[in-house]
Amino acid sequence: MGRSAATAVRLALRENEGGVDVGKLSAGKVRHLQNLADERGVIAAAAMDQRGSLKKALGAARGSDVSASDMEEFKSLVTEVLTPHASAILLDPEYGLPAAERRAPNAGLLLAYEESGYDNTQPGRLPDLLPHQSVRRIHGAGADAVKVLIYYTPFEKPEINDIKHAFIERIGDECLAEGIPFFLEFVGYDPSGEDEKGLEYARRKPQIVAGSMREFGKEHYHVDVLKVEIPVNLKFVEGARAFGGTAAYSRQEAMERFREAAEVAGKPFIYLSAGVSNAEFTESLELAAESGVRFAGVLCGRATWKDGIPVYAEQGADAFRSWLETAGVRNINAVNRCLQAASPWYRAYGVDNPEALAA
Repeated sequence: MGRSAATAVRLALRENEGGVDVGKLSAGKVRHLQNLADERGVIAAAAMDQRGSLKKALGAARGSDVSASDMEEFKSLVTEVLTPHASAILLDPEYGLPAAERRAPNAGLLLAYEESGYDNTQPGRLPDLLPHQSVRRIHGAGADAVKVLIYYTPFEKPEINDIKHAFIERIGDECLAEGIPFFLEFVGYDPSGEDEKGLEYARRKPQIVAGSMREFGKEHYHVDVLKVEIPVNLKFVEGARAFGGTAAYSRQEAMERFREAAEVAGKPFIYLSAGVSNAEFTESLELAAESGVRFAGVLCGRATWKDGIPVYAEQGADAFRSWLETAGVRNINAVNRCLQAASPWYRAYGVDNPEALAA
């Protein structure tokens, strides 16, 4: 299906016989989404919701255990220094609530609802939620949106994916009832355990990303923003600055993969950095811009602050603050410059202003 045909189908699906736009959002959801976006309607959000992976990285750098107070301090420093340069911050209810109080006045708040996700390696990688949280409680804590991470691939066993589909349906209904936006992050994987940084996975990654976007852009999930991976691995893009010497796609093929994923999204989507370096992430955003895709922004974490982990672990909070004020701010501003090519989140609904969406 061509781009114009796909757009026509999406627009047609928003209208029923009575002319009611079923793609409209509640006034509460629209207001919260605007709180998370900048003055252009672009989501320029920082992410600091890592838990298990952050503990491991801090512990490895320090050579000792990491306490809850260490986690809270690290997150608070990142939030305090970087949110003046972001439209929002993503935190977790386990260690991030003190940090939420230190965000800049301009920054909206997303809170994670899932158990720590990046270290999930169990078969099927089934998701789970924080046992002492609900959408109601997250909303009551002052969040503008609920974020959930799941591992997902269209190539998983159907019975496993059916569990994940039902899981997201329940959360979507919870968010719909509470009137708060639902940001869904899906991270691809190989069900057979193949190296997800290798060549063969890189060749399949565009299908995994596009297939996930197609699935969770469906209306019945009530996902409001898709938080998606870059659909190619830049280390395998011939001609890229990050190119590692083995090609999975030419530059033109990589740009086409960006466009193919964007065409099937069905909802606003933003890119996640997935732990790559700041240089690689910004080059990926440049390629997205060159591809002409209408992404709605980013939710970028480790590409801005992960190089400061050894500074905090070895030299302490003051040294880490100094690092954030220099290198950290430089990193987030490099990402922000790439967002000149991004589109307002509400453009994905075919409107020119968010008020036109409010039901």
